Amino acid sequence: MSLPMRVGLGQFNELTDEKLTFIKQMGCDDFLMNTPRLPGDKQWEYEDLAAYKARADAADLRLMALENVPTPFYDKIMLGQDGRQEQLQHMINTVRNMGKAGIPILGYHWIPNSVWRTPEPAVLRGGARGTRFALAEHDPEELTHGRVFTHEEMWDNYCWYLERILPVAEKADVRLALHPDDPPTGTTLGGIARICSSFDDFKRNMDTFDSHYHGLDFCMGCWSEMGGHDNVIRAVRHFGGQGKIIYIHFRDVVGPVEDFHETFIDCGQVDTFEVVRTLKEVGFDGFMITDHVPHIVDDSPWGHRGRAHCVGFMQALIQVADKLGA
Repeated sequence: MSLPMRVGLGQFNELTDEKLTFIKQMGCDDFLMNTPRLPGDKQWEYEDLAAYKARADAADLRLMALENVPTPFYDKIMLGQDGRQEQLQHMINTVRNMGKAGIPILGYHWIPNSVWRTPEPAVLRGGARGTRFALAEHDPEELTHGRVFTHEEMWDNYCWYLERILPVAEKADVRLALHPDDPPTGTTLGGIARICSSFDDFKRNMDTFDSHYHGLDFCMGCWSEMGGHDNVIRAVRHFGGQGKIIYIHFRDVVGPVEDFHETFIDCGQVDTFEVVRTLKEVGFDGFMITDHVPHIVDDSPWGHRGRAHCVGFMQALIQVADKLGA
């Protein structure tokens, strides 16, 4: 099925009737779920996945992706520890079950010690709040997992996993979409090296495991943190031109990776219209979702109001690009 570039929603972990209704009311047909609260502490079962897919179908929506299994599903794989072989088998089962259920994308990351942010959010326009990160405010000697894990170790563990899971994904008809390190410091955080933090990192990742079934969960905010607007456009042209951008987190920041804060989508450091125009030029035919949005007055914990603002902005960008024939 051929579909145009379009806007979806996601970043929730429970599938409620209210969420399904809201997605439809926003004019979207696609959604993803982030670390969904499914039964199982080691893998996801076919019956549970099929039930999610059936609920989406009944609501006339497309469940396009599940983003992130719980970290304990594959933390030993990421860290090269005893028990990784057992975790690999459970991940193989999960990918096969997703394929059988008809859920076509599994988003993943290589961050065993999670996304990092600095306490006390930034104050944005009108008193809204956005998350921030300041490297200088974190202890460089902190070890989240007891010791230092080097860049070479993390790369070797990554290769061990992809060599084994990618052929399974290809047979199951499930695409694997890699998210950048967040934040993409390129060094270590908590003693663990980050290997998905630059254009060159992703080029190596994609070139080493070159398959239609392996691509990018293109987080525009992370790419903006890596090098601003020019870095985002460079990545869109290169990876989008290769058909490697599977879907997009459409968010932005102000500042470099060492000291940034997230902001409203209409006032970041990236020219968002040029991004959409470039995506159209390279033939991107996937979906883009709101990601982290500022917390605004009287909003819900998930951010219904903030997401509605972002969805409308994104839809307008695509409509203008289409009308201009960009």
